Amino acid sequence: MKRLLRSAALAACLLATAVAGVAQTDGPAPKTLRYAFPIAETSFDPAAITDLYSRTVVSGIFEAPLEFAFLARPVRMRPNTAAAMPEVSADFRSFTFRIKPGIYFADDPAFKGRKRELVAEDYVYSIKRHYDPRWKSGNLYLLEGAKLLGLSELRARAIKERKPFDYDRPVEGLRTLDRYTFQVKLADPSPRFLYNFADSSFTGALAREVVEFYGDRIGEHPVGTGPFKLGAWKRSSRIELDRNPGYRSVLYDEEAPAGDERLQAVAREFKGRRLPLVDRVQISIIEEPQPRWLSFLNEEQDIAENVPAEFAGVAFPNNELAPNLAKRGVLMLRYPRSDVAVSYFGMEHPVVGGYEPHKVALRRAIALAIDVEREIRLVRGGQAIPAQSPIGPEAWGYDPAYKSEMGDYDPARAKALLDMHGWIDRDGDGWRDQPDGSPLVLEYSTQPDQQSRKLNELWKKNMDAIGIRIVFKTAKWPEQLKASRAGKLMMWGVGWSAGQPDGDTFLALGYGPNRGQSNHARFDLPAFNALYEKQSLLPDGPQRQEAMDAAKKLMIAYMPYKVHVHRIWTDLAHPWVGGYSRNIFVREFWKYVDIDPAAQPRRGS
Repeated sequence: MKRLLRSAALAACLLATAVAGVAQTDGPAPKTLRYAFPIAETSFDPAAITDLYSRTVVSGIFEAPLEFAFLARPVRMRPNTAAAMPEVSADFRSFTFRIKPGIYFADDPAFKGRKRELVAEDYVYSIKRHYDPRWKSGNLYLLEGAKLLGLSELRARAIKERKPFDYDRPVEGLRTLDRYTFQVKLADPSPRFLYNFADSSFTGALAREVVEFYGDRIGEHPVGTGPFKLGAWKRSSRIELDRNPGYRSVLYDEEAPAGDERLQAVAREFKGRRLPLVDRVQISIIEEPQPRWLSFLNEEQDIAENVPAEFAGVAFPNNELAPNLAKRGVLMLRYPRSDVAVSYFGMEHPVVGGYEPHKVALRRAIALAIDVEREIRLVRGGQAIPAQSPIGPEAWGYDPAYKSEMGDYDPARAKALLDMHGWIDRDGDGWRDQPDGSPLVLEYSTQPDQQSRKLNELWKKNMDAIGIRIVFKTAKWPEQLKASRAGKLMMWGVGWSAGQPDGDTFLALGYGPNRGQSNHARFDLPAFNALYEKQSLLPDGPQRQEAMDAAKKLMIAYMPYKVHVHRIWTDLAHPWVGGYSRNIFVREFWKYVDIDPAAQPRRGS
């Protein structure tokens, strides 16, 4: 009898399992958006990250008080976790934010089973973390430049006394007024300070108990209030973000730009639907362009973000979608980036650094020898425009008609400059030497991907043409970033993207106090610093434009950066991706797009 009962129980268990399996199989497949990054993540801690791709990931996890409206053109901010736009004093020195009640962090063991509400103190704590020397924030320059009252002094005290940063010590510049209200006060006017509070990768809220629970491993455990949470993760290989089941009710309510019929139709179709529209975002790290492109063609990726330049002629010859892709229903989206691709010179390096006339001449000669038009045509597949200054398109202060030496290619003038300042071949080996007779060898840091290799070939050809030896130091991008921030590289080529529609973020590349943060070149010129500070205090208008123009002229004259190009991105999306669009100041576009699982092939997922 007992055997019969056990058999019956086992049969019931198997039947229940089978039914559950059927239910799982027959249930709707999760809507998964799949695409690839060309560069690996570095961290998921907003206080630690400075790279575009890590910022993109955490922007879907953490939330800032404000956000940029996704479809709005021109760009505009709106409340996100804030109940309304903040109160701003007439002198742009005081900013008061009130947070919506009833917003909760994603569940996490750090909360010990409690639902944890977002409160004003979370923003105060999260901003203070950038000042804590323990976290070595690469974004600190943005806050110190704004001069929040008392915070830099609190940081300096922690460093001087070699004690932990005192988060509980009151400071005038950052205060919690009540459970849902906090206030920021600045020493100087900052007319564009609010832009920082629309960047969730920078001012997104963390809970103090989560940071204390995970300690130095907080970069592996991001816990926010956003639409997604970190799911599966294989470092430098694959990142999965899952829908946050505790995310509040936020409905699609976007206003498409006039004249864009496709987006107007999307706005009508999606209006009132709850965000995010997809259940999962699956990001693969595919550094080489060819496998990244093939994974899109093979329908293993749903979108191809910034199609690799070497495939531009195949995917969109003459910037028109290829007929074979059009037949498959692929959408093409082409847009300028508010960015700049640069090669920097380490201004503290004994060979290429310094402010003496012969050092300036060396950097200017190297810049004049770079054939940017050839770089755009052969390496970037025509997907860029020559840069004339550091300030990128779509940012206030950018002038498309501006022309400078930065855009010149003139090897003859480069040779003349080198000859005039003593950078000549002294030992007869065919290569130029330093004025003191020691060998001149440039060390250019680079990455092991195909585009970097092509750029290196062009660098070699250009330097050979003016008699300068150059060698390349190859390492993974996160390794180069770490070495660069420590001031250990002679030269490196990087891209810089704006997180806000303003030219200040580009001029910050040359501001002396930002050395080791945005200022990888470690340029520090008092005249430039004064102009940078002047423009940051002025409201947008002719006076500010004049100061910005003078500042960029100094960067061009001293050449701490050779500014190459402003990139144009072309994205492709398969037809089962609904509502695809891009706002270059909204990194977490995923929550606004939809997937049709019935049409989406499941291979590789």
